Amino acid sequence: MTSNDPDLFLSLSAIWVLLLASLVLSLVAVILVVRTRRGRTPRNLANIAYANPDSTVETARTPLREFEKNGQSADAALVNWTPDTLRKILADELPGAQVIVVSNREPYIHNLVDGPDGDEVELVVPASGLVSALEPITRACNGTWIAYGGGSADHLTVGADDSLQVPPDRPSYTLRRVWLSEEEHEGYYLGFANEGLWPLCHIAFTRPVFRTSDWETYQAVNRKFADTVVKEARNERPIVLVQDYHFALLPRMIRERLPEAIVITFWHIPWPNSEVFSICPWREAILDGLLGSSIIGFHTQFHCNNFIESVDRFMESRIEREDAAISYGGQTSLVHAYPISIEWPPVQLETLPSVADCRRDVREKYGLADDVKLCVGVERLDYTKGILDRLRALEDLFERHPEWIGRLTLLQVAAPSRGTLPAYRQLYEECHRYADELNRRFGRNGSKPVLMVAEHHSQRQVYEVYRAADLCLVTSLHDGMNLVAKEFVAARDDERGVLLLSTFAGASKELLEALIVNPYDVTMMADALQQALTMPGQEQRSRMRRMREIVRDNNVYRWAGSMLLDAARLRKRGEMERATAHGGPPAGNGNLLTMIRRGRVAAL
Repeated sequence: MTSNDPDLFLSLSAIWVLLLASLVLSLVAVILVVRTRRGRTPRNLANIAYANPDSTVETARTPLREFEKNGQSADAALVNWTPDTLRKILADELPGAQVIVVSNREPYIHNLVDGPDGDEVELVVPASGLVSALEPITRACNGTWIAYGGGSADHLTVGADDSLQVPPDRPSYTLRRVWLSEEEHEGYYLGFANEGLWPLCHIAFTRPVFRTSDWETYQAVNRKFADTVVKEARNERPIVLVQDYHFALLPRMIRERLPEAIVITFWHIPWPNSEVFSICPWREAILDGLLGSSIIGFHTQFHCNNFIESVDRFMESRIEREDAAISYGGQTSLVHAYPISIEWPPVQLETLPSVADCRRDVREKYGLADDVKLCVGVERLDYTKGILDRLRALEDLFERHPEWIGRLTLLQVAAPSRGTLPAYRQLYEECHRYADELNRRFGRNGSKPVLMVAEHHSQRQVYEVYRAADLCLVTSLHDGMNLVAKEFVAARDDERGVLLLSTFAGASKELLEALIVNPYDVTMMADALQQALTMPGQEQRSRMRRMREIVRDNNVYRWAGSMLLDAARLRKRGEMERATAHGGPPAGNGNLLTMIRRGRVAAL
């Protein structure tokens, strides 16, 4: 061995050490990969988890529910949300605040009807999701509700100030009616709102129609409602809850005349992406009107994101995406998701008979045998609700599973809606024609697979139908929330029944234990019907129990309370800015937005 042999030996030793280390690291990597793959849930196990709500796999695979997003405080789940909770928020966080609700639809309608002694006044409580959500809030807040008075006897039941105290049996708030001429109602409501904005915001492939005359009427009616809000306001600082697409211009009009008001606008329908929204000829005016709001609320974060993108594309503004806030015209508007819900427990259940009695009464009314499965759909007759698609699914079920012919009936309660518009007249004709065809093909021994009931139902009648049903179909093609799903769940205190729910309804982001379906996929819907019809009682109870917990804990009082708490923080920020205007720099937007993001219900 030469003098260089020791160096050669050291070099060879180093190489062997590196090779050994490399082998060890490779072995460790292989072990980690194997363990990771073993810990993953295969696709088929994920499906099994959803079929068994008690499975531990579901916990690992289930996405966040909508109310678990958006920075909401974890403390919210610990609060018992009741009318007293709202009153406490108002007393502690908004002392002396007047709450004003503005909507197109009124909670109580008075109509003239024929009676034995001539015309009589009939009281109608509309089976409306918006009404069922807002009415208990307005009661709890002793507020003022401003709405269009469209009943034929509405003029006869108000005082000189065009208002009355409601509810009739237990008056607790003021209903202030606004009168519109036939031309105003046609241009603002039927025209711009429902032939323009409604199809624009719903992906239901109905072309929106925009007319300059309708837009001018829409502006005038929004101004009329703004005048009424100002008249009803007892001071300069009311809390105004503006509801829905009928009043996109109202927030700015209120802001101009009541600059210290807190205006909370809630958009109950979807908001389209910016490309679709660009179709509207008055898109900038719509956005400017909505940005007069202190808070703009949507059902889901997805709709919030679409709105923010629309503002970013068409308006000169500063957007704080982390805080979901838009600075425009010297004012900051918060854009948050507040998933709407219903009253818990529903007041209708106080007077309804048992599930067994409701089942018997409904079956007797419609001539259904005891062994026939009852499937129900309850909504306005609207092209966004997917009624034709569920009829196609029923047809597919009968063709592939003929054993259900004569053993399954769909009771479709579809209240007539906007019948003067061509799209709605066409839908009415198509639904009835299709139902007649299914009854002809699959009717047996006098039974009909489809019962189309095109009439208005009271909330009590609707809940009776919910309690009698074996299945409930909520198959919207596109929807904001769709409270029918939550009402059905709330009605089932027997913890039975199955909910089929469209993935395009906001409720599907919360009620994950429902059978979630794509209403455009007829085969998928028919398969879900088959699964629902054959679902064991224990699985029904497991799914329904969890959904009832969700609706109970995230009821309408939480929806309203979250918005009111955000409003309280905005008000305190304004007071702090005024107090420091002459003694130091005003509080920055960042401080307020961080405070809101960190503790939306921590005050409770």
